[in-house]
Amino acid sequence: MMAKQQFSRWFPILNTLTFYDRDTLIRDLLAAAIVTVLLIPQSLAYALLAGLPAEVGLYASMVPLIVYGVFGTSNTLSVGPVAVVSLMSAAALGEVTASGAVDYLSAAAALALLSGAILAVLGALRLGMLANFLSHPVISGFITASALLIALSQLRHLLGISASGDTAPELLVSLWENLSAVNNLALITGLGVVLFLYWARAYGATLLKTFGLSSGTAELLSKAAPVLGVLATIGLSFWMDFEVRQVALVGLIPAGLPSLTVPKISLPLLETLLVPALMIAIIGYVESVSVAKTLAAKRRQRIDTNQELVALGMANVGAGLSGGFPVSGGFSRSVVNDAAGAQTQFASIFTAVGIALAALLLTPFLYYLPKTTLAATIIVAVLSLVDFSILRKTWHFAKADFLAVTLTIAVTLLFGVEPGVACGVGASLLLFIYRASKPHIAEVGLVEGTEHFRNIHRHQVKTVPEILSFRVDGRLIFSNIGVLEERIYAGLASNPQVKHVILMCSAVNEIDWSALEVLESINGNLLDRDIQLHLSEVKGPVMDCLERSSFLQKLSGDVFLSQYQAFSSVVEY
Repeated sequence: MMAKQQFSRWFPILNTLTFYDRDTLIRDLLAAAIVTVLLIPQSLAYALLAGLPAEVGLYASMVPLIVYGVFGTSNTLSVGPVAVVSLMSAAALGEVTASGAVDYLSAAAALALLSGAILAVLGALRLGMLANFLSHPVISGFITASALLIALSQLRHLLGISASGDTAPELLVSLWENLSAVNNLALITGLGVVLFLYWARAYGATLLKTFGLSSGTAELLSKAAPVLGVLATIGLSFWMDFEVRQVALVGLIPAGLPSLTVPKISLPLLETLLVPALMIAIIGYVESVSVAKTLAAKRRQRIDTNQELVALGMANVGAGLSGGFPVSGGFSRSVVNDAAGAQTQFASIFTAVGIALAALLLTPFLYYLPKTTLAATIIVAVLSLVDFSILRKTWHFAKADFLAVTLTIAVTLLFGVEPGVACGVGASLLLFIYRASKPHIAEVGLVEGTEHFRNIHRHQVKTVPEILSFRVDGRLIFSNIGVLEERIYAGLASNPQVKHVILMCSAVNEIDWSALEVLESINGNLLDRDIQLHLSEVKGPVMDCLERSSFLQKLSGDVFLSQYQAFSSVVEY
């Protein structure tokens, strides 16, 4: 029985099989059909964004979906190429392939394989909590800056000109220098698609409701607007012969399925790709698990964050072995999958089958698809990720968060994606260290008529000159114990009448050896001044630590069950 449970934990789809029925199958098939239609233009667009041939986007939307369906715990998360990860892949691959030592396709597959291996190992070690060390404001800032870079990078296709660059200044300069070569037909077509997509987003559902469709169905169909844009511009391109008019087309897409091969990873390639692969793994996982949690909460379901590491890791391994590039859980397609009524992970597997059929049968029709259409689709999609309100929110809430977000946005725009990711990770860790080293320490007094103690600067409380009492809100560890030590000695310096120092430990969950040594030093120094040190409301795990040392034997005062008991024991009313 235990072996079966363990096996089901690694392969959650086995649990799904226990209740899978005909009704569930029909719902999953319907959701898969709708997501397939949406995913085809997205896959093509994000492959081009990553600097890869369009068919690679289709390859990256087959095997990863099947693999995630087997290993994933979310019923609605749809895995495949996404904008931010595609941009990060382009930045990494551009540097790696510049020397010509490795071709672009092989490097892309190797990058996916490495990213997947990193995630899978972290998942096997149950290290999903590592994602918590990336602050959400910093991630939001990085995604905002990346979305702006993506939009800028796609303007060249929208304008029908040549331009290059990995940073905002480079892209803007390159676009300006080539502005005289704008292809008016490409620009009109692209702007038309942009306007149509925004119109469909704002009014499409309302229009569809007038035809008697339900609100949910109308909202769902309105999200298929990119497909209509693709079909319309393919027809327009064929009718007006865009190729002769110098409008860039997707061109010939080889029909067929990806072949399973192991990309060759040399030691120099591994050394070059390891850091970008780690960054892509972290950002991809955070984005993916955020979407999965949001959709799971909506359905009152839960996901296993550690298993999601394994699932996303194996999906990327699958992408690497099938000639794809790094993938993640996509927000838009996952929302559509959820709205379309997907019930289980089988919806992802059926979607992969749909993409495979499209790769076999529909590629000839995509020859005339203008790249400006795909650029318009990407621009509209990524601009919805731009959230400058995070600057206003963090400014009012916490200046440290505001500085971290601003720095991340600025570095990403000015220096590129990889420095931006590194800056975001560094900013998150610095915020964590800063807050860990600055615990809230309040001097407390008695609220008269009660047994409660509150901050003397926030409440009307009773204090006596002979007692100095502090409440520590947080862990007592090596990084912050010095702050408490300074507060105690500063309090003694301003009040020479103190005879008792009471530490209220109700919010202290942990104490380490460094903090214990400092407390012993404080205890000794106070004893030399004929001042007693007392503790109150010490939690069980912290008391266990104290009892395993000699601190309690050396303590000049007592350990009290409550702060009120400590206060009343050392003061005369």
